[in-house]
Amino acid sequence: MSGSNSEIIFERVGKSFTRPDGGAFEAVQDLSFTVERGEMVAVLGKTGCGKSTMFNLLAGLIQPSSGQVRVQGHDPYRDFAWFRGKLGIVFQSDRLMPWRNAIDNVAFGLEINKVAPNERRAVAESWLKRMGLSGHAGDYPHALSGGMRQRVSIARAFAVKPDILLADEPFSALDEVTGNALRAEFLELARDTGATGIFITHSIDEALQLGRRILVFRRPARIAYTATIEPGLSAAQRAAIRADILRVLAAEPESGAVP
Repeated sequence: MSGSNSEIIFERVGKSFTRPDGGAFEAVQDLSFTVERGEMVAVLGKTGCGKSTMFNLLAGLIQPSSGQVRVQGHDPYRDFAWFRGKLGIVFQSDRLMPWRNAIDNVAFGLEINKVAPNERRAVAESWLKRMGLSGHAGDYPHALSGGMRQRVSIARAFAVKPDILLADEPFSALDEVTGNALRAEFLELARDTGATGIFITHSIDEALQLGRRILVFRRPARIAYTATIEPGLSAAQRAAIRADILRVLAAEPESGAVP
């Protein structure tokens, strides 16, 4: 099911959790897909469809109950330490360390990777500059706006030069203007660095803007629809894809949220 350029492989992956009453709750069911090197894939679905469970499997935070996940040929759960410096993650909340200023937050991954102090400071400074935050290197998170904090978070993710970029609804808490600006910057950075990306979202418009391919999940997490966003896609073609996605989402039951 995969080619030589497949960076991410989900092969018939299932994930179940134990309920308080001892029963099993199926969060992911027979999920199979691949992501090619340099591809940006948007994963879309209603709240509770299992997007975050898939994200946690991919990040190596949990292990599948069945099937296998492979990232660059490695099991992200069993080989967790191997992925240090290879994964860049941007979360919905910025998750900055309040006791570190902006530049030290950006440099954190580099510090973990044992990059020399002078080098990691230079890299962090360059990323803050690229994100328009040159004058805020010494500011602590409490002194930054939500959009500025998320810029620091994005800079931190890209500073380690990750092969794989994971983003879990990173702009959903921002106002529309700030969110739109950061989406455009995020996409430009991803293209410039050539990172392979998985972008989790519940917004159709965001998926259409960011994804080279869109996967729509239905509960328990499995692919209900897929679309490829070709360069130069017309407004009418985009509208047709949007309508198809809406129909798929409208058919999804509302109850039984997945963790």
